Amino acid sequence: MIFLPVYVKINGQSQVPPGIRFHPTEEELLEYYLRKKISNIKIDLDVIRDVDLNKLEPWDIQEMCKIGTTPQNDWYFFSHKDKKYPTGTRTNRATTVGFWKATGRDKIIYSNGDRIGMRKTLVFYKGRAPHGQKSDWIMHEYRLDENVIGADEGWVVCRVFMKKSLCKTVISSPPRSVKTSSFNEKTIEEIFKVMGHALTIRSRVTSS
Repeated sequence: MIFLPVYVKINGQSQVPPGIRFHPTEEELLEYYLRKKISNIKIDLDVIRDVDLNKLEPWDIQEMCKIGTTPQNDWYFFSHKDKKYPTGTRTNRATTVGFWKATGRDKIIYSNGDRIGMRKTLVFYKGRAPHGQKSDWIMHEYRLDENVIGADEGWVVCRVFMKKSLCKTVISSPPRSVKTSSFNEKTIEEIFKVMGHALTIRSRVTSS
């Protein structure tokens, strides 16, 4: 089931009200948003913008694809894949200062057991291929399965976010030994002595 929050119109564009976070599932991105996009069907919550990925850097996408006033950790947009060569199938993902590089294998997206599309993971590098400086910017590019009518038109829906940096702790000295309060034999003996003393006192009080 696709859940669409109540939205408002600001300057003719749909906006998510304050306090509501736009975070669709992978199934919703493919089955609702991208499927309607390639079929030219009106999208009720039209907050996902069309972006020319080759003309924008990842940090520019933050402002351009901002939704409402709620702080965002990820940004969504539609993009039309630009072929690197007119007669080829490779996609051009170069920008002015860098390029998006695919990593790992594409993930199959299922809906009710049926395959509906694929997810490609890309990392942004500053510089020019094949060299470049790896950044923390990640993009998930979703495309509908090839058997879907219109899927070959080149439209994809993307989610861009920054990888959470891991806190690295540098240990300059050997770890100190930590004293723990464990029940050794001496401790157990002391407990029994106290318990025995308490029972003796209680017995005396009862007998008197």
